[in-house]
Amino acid sequence: MKKPKPDDRSNNAERIENTIGHTLQNIDEAEDYVNAHAGEISEEEQRQIKEKNRRREESIDSLRNEIKDEVKE
Repeated sequence: MKKPKPDDRSNNAERIENTIGHTLQNIDEAEDYVNAHAGEISEEEQRQIKEKNRRREESIDSLRNEIKDEVKE
């Protein structure tokens, strides 16, 4: 039976920061896409992209709270 790897959290804050950075980049790219193609994509697709960005922003808020918890530990 394999032993589980020890839980290494030494770089959690850094990994979370990287995730936040990538998520912000995805938000920007989605907004750029909507702006560049607004006349070519349906209102439904635009709504879906905006909704996805809203969820991404909520995720970023959660990740920022997680970083605060990591720094406390």
